[in-house]
Amino acid sequence: LLPCLPYVQSGGAVPAACCGGIRSVVAAARTTADRRAACTCLKNVAAGAAGGPYISRAAGLPGRCGVSVPFKISPNVNCNAVN
Repeated sequence: LLPCLPYVQSGGAVPAACCGGIRSVVAAARTTADRRAACTCLKNVAAGAAGGPYISRAAGLPGRCGVSVPFKISPNVNCNAVN
């Protein structure tokens, strides 16, 4: 997901490599435990991006990439509720 960082920090166009990374994370999360682990990882990233426009850019990435993520990217999401 490192290719997503420039977009989260500055906006603009979402790099194709960022969308590819999001697709890879979602595809790899096949079990409930995997999805919860991915949620926790993205929750921690979101917590680090809190403030300013960063969190809204990070949360909007799946939609901008056309990827469905089974949880909200937020520092407040309850990852234990992800199935």
